[in-house]
Amino acid sequence: MKGIICEEVGRFVFREDLPEPQMHEGEAIVRIRRIGICGTDLHAYRGNQPYFTYPRVLGHELAGTIEQIGDNREGLRAGDQVSVVPYMHCGHCRACLSGKTNCCQHMKVLGVHTDGGMRERISVPISSLIKTEGLTLDQAAMLEPLAIGAHAVRRSGLGAGDQALIIGAGPIGLGVMAMAGYAGAKVIAMDVNDERLEFCKVWAKAEHTVNALREPQERLAALTDGSFPAFVIDATGNVPSMENAFELVGHGGSLTFVGLVKSTITFSDPDFHAREMTLQGSRNATREDFEQVLAAVSAGCMDIGRYITHRCGFEDMIGQFDSWLKPESKVIKALVELD
Repeated sequence: MKGIICEEVGRFVFREDLPEPQMHEGEAIVRIRRIGICGTDLHAYRGNQPYFTYPRVLGHELAGTIEQIGDNREGLRAGDQVSVVPYMHCGHCRACLSGKTNCCQHMKVLGVHTDGGMRERISVPISSLIKTEGLTLDQAAMLEPLAIGAHAVRRSGLGAGDQALIIGAGPIGLGVMAMAGYAGAKVIAMDVNDERLEFCKVWAKAEHTVNALREPQERLAALTDGSFPAFVIDATGNVPSMENAFELVGHGGSLTFVGLVKSTITFSDPDFHAREMTLQGSRNATREDFEQVLAAVSAGCMDIGRYITHRCGFEDMIGQFDSWLKPESKVIKALVELD
């Protein structure tokens, strides 16, 4: 079986002798057809991804077709097109029992804690498969990154009519913006790149944009009558941005970190208390978030064709990967295709 292994920082190896996956009870064999390249993959390749060890088969934004499956309550059959929920949770820790499977105490994320889907076939629990009938393979592969955004929006508590500042116009931030808009919120997009901010207006339908390098506090004060947004979600994974975000939250508001950084975040406690601010993290997503994104994509609320900016075949990925790391490539989302 063909596959790609990240052997160490900065080095991929293409293999044609990987062992075939074994299907255990409650699992299915999925033929991988699409692999989205995530910030997690980029960070792992560069060596700055938390929770990571080498060597590792990357890949957790996955779409494919079922090759083998037994009897199951979900009604899935061989040949069905599916998206994979890549968060392998234990089902019995306190988080799982309270419905927070996304932050399971014993979490194993495909492509991070355990080998992922950058190979021809993979065995996964049937409960981790979502049938994507009516979607293209490209759309099915994008459910995972967009579900991260859906979960951040749900975690923040924002709803219809609320004004939300979303910081970071990368693939996750764009998903947060799109799902916040789907929830009926009024989105203010912030980034340091004017071209990306224009994309936020067109693709994510952001109501306003703010360049983080040009007096963002003054601009936000003007947009909110001096009160600042009640909901701020930072999707940058950038220490200065995450620390500066504390100053952009309105009194009584909340700050949600969906971006992850391998560092320490500090903030002014007096200012934090003065605003009675709520600070929270948003990790991964639940099946509910995947299903919400599935509904949004099925309804035509997001143009996945414009979200995916780069693509290549499986055997060409190693040669393309370094170029995707360069800012001048203007990558939003790269996709790897398997026949």
